Amino acid sequence: VQVVESGGGLVQAGGSLRLSCAVSGTIFSVNDMGWYRQAPGKQRDLVAVITRAGSTRYSDSVKGRFTISRDNAIDTMYLQMNGLKPEDTGVYYCNAEIGVRVGVNITYWGQGTQVTVSS
Repeated sequence: VQVVESGGGLVQAGGSLRLSCAVSGTIFSVNDMGWYRQAPGKQRDLVAVITRAGSTRYSDSVKGRFTISRDNAIDTMYLQMNGLKPEDTGVYYCNAEIGVRVGVNITYWGQGTQVTVSS
């Protein structure tokens, strides 16, 4: 199983980026997925999560600016980030609960993608 993020980069404050997270490999299902970020010297924090059915939850710091979505047909999750602020800088990680076979779920993390917002 592979969980791969893409779409990070350098952007000016107020700009936008779209992150993607693709799951591949021999899997039974992809259940809850989420984005987390880790700023330098800080712990990894939740940004947003989405269930397989499409229910979402956001951290207060990104509500109204970020939108999480997913395409179950291709096992891919997205994070549309608008109105970026310097404090959004960090490594963004994809988290996915994957059913590897009936009744067996394993949580996987991607390798992370760097997002840098300049002021």
